[in-house]
Formats: sequence, structure tokens, C-alpha cells
Amino acid sequence: MDDCDIRDLVLAGVKWELTDMPAALAAVAKAALAPTADVQVSSNVSNVVNGNVNTMRTQTSIVPPIAPQQAISVDTAVAMAARPVDIDSLCRMISEFNHPLRAGATNVVLPHVAKNPNGLVIITDVPGGEDDATGRILSGAAGELLDKMLAAIGMSRDNVSIVPLVFWRTPGGRTPNRAELDLARPFFDRVLALLPPRFILTLGTLSATEVANVSLPRGHGITVSLPSGITAMPIYHPNYLILKPAAKRDAWNALQIVQNLLKSADK
Repeated sequence: MDDCDIRDLVLAGVKWELTDMPAALAAVAKAALAPTADVQVSSNVSNVVNGNVNTMRTQTSIVPPIAPQQAISVDTAVAMAARPVDIDSLCRMISEFNHPLRAGATNVVLPHVAKNPNGLVIITDVPGGEDDATGRILSGAAGELLDKMLAAIGMSRDNVSIVPLVFWRTPGGRTPNRAELDLARPFFDRVLALLPPRFILTLGTLSATEVANVSLPRGHGITVSLPSGITAMPIYHPNYLILKPAAKRDAWNALQIVQNLLKSADK
């Protein structure tokens, strides 16, 4: 993987765990190569050679069939997400929603809703490993850095809400595919409608693309007017800032703009 590929992954806040898929494939391979399969195949070959065709039995599947998961349409998700009239009931619905990613995640990672909101809503991409373990969005080192960034402009999680694009960790922390994003989107949109934000700060390339329709690093620190009329600004993900400390200066400049815009709106 070249430096450009690595940078793109980091900008998106994605942590790849390459051992996840090989381990799963190894389990399947082990079952497929079980001794019982070899015995059955050898027996069948012997029967053919000896002319005992009538004694042959059809080889049964080594891997038992898995019942297909009931597909949920985006239209169904839209109808469900429209029902809750408050954040608490919406979070309960998200917790119970049978999203395909739910089966592989340890916890549903619900939005963090500010107790004393100042109108700033931060949108991040997918839950990380620490988030999945704790059920808390932006925990671990990335969360600690975000808390310091907020403190630098006089804010905290007490007055800032944080919403992930999807509420379940993807396998290995990979970028969610289009179908996974689309199925979670109605609930994400409903969260924003119930908060609602005065200003949106997106973290990482995926959030910048999905919410503000801009790319990083070109769109970093630039305000964008969304169709809803809300102003958004994309910045780097804290994971990127941890690996590239020099980029913290750009993030600091962007945060100061956010702080000033919110202060101006209060006047």
C-alpha cells in the first residue's frame, strides 16, 4: 500500500484490521478440508473404479446452509425513523433496528446528545474499536484529542452533540458500503432533525463527502451551506491529527472560525 492510500484511510478515520477476514476464511477452509470429506471422496472414487455405481451417494454440503437474513428496505427504514418524536425514543429504535452491521458489532453506538446544547453538532464516520467496546462514540485516543480540541474553544461534550454516520462498527473497521450507509441514513437524518444543529462540523473524508459533498484535504476548514440551510465545515478526523501533528494548526484555525460563527449567531 503506498503513502497516498494510507493517507486516505487515515483521513477517513478508518483503522484496518487485516486479521479479521483471514481468520474467518481459515475457519471455512478448515471445515472444507475435514478428514470426513476426504474419506467420502475416496470411497466414491473407489466405487466408480470397481463399477459399483449404484452404491454411490450424493456428497452432502460440508458447510451447513445459513438462512438468509431478512432484508430491510430503505423505504422501511425511512418509515420507521419518522415515528419517534424525541431523541430518547429514536435511540431506542436505533438500538433495536436490525441493520446488517448489527450482527457483527459488540454494541450499538448511539449519538451523544448534549445536555446543554449550544447548537454545534459534530458528525463522524463509523465507530472505532474502543467505541464498539464501550458503546460511546469517539472514545479512546481520538476522543481524548477531540475533547482537548473542544476545550480549546471553550466547549465540551456537555454542550456539543456527536452523531456517527452509522451506529455499528463495520467488520475490521472498514469503510461502510453504499447499502449500509443508505440503510442507516434515515435514522441519522432523523437525529439531526430532532436536535437540530445550528452548525455542523464533520470529521474525516467520509463525513465530509456524505454530509457536505466536499473532499479533504481541499475542503478542510471551508464553510458549506447545506440544502437545509445549515452551515457545515469539514475538518480532519482526530485519528489523522494524532498521526500528523503538523495538521493540528489547520484544525485549530478551523475551530476558531466555528467558535466565532457560533458567537456571532448568539448576538
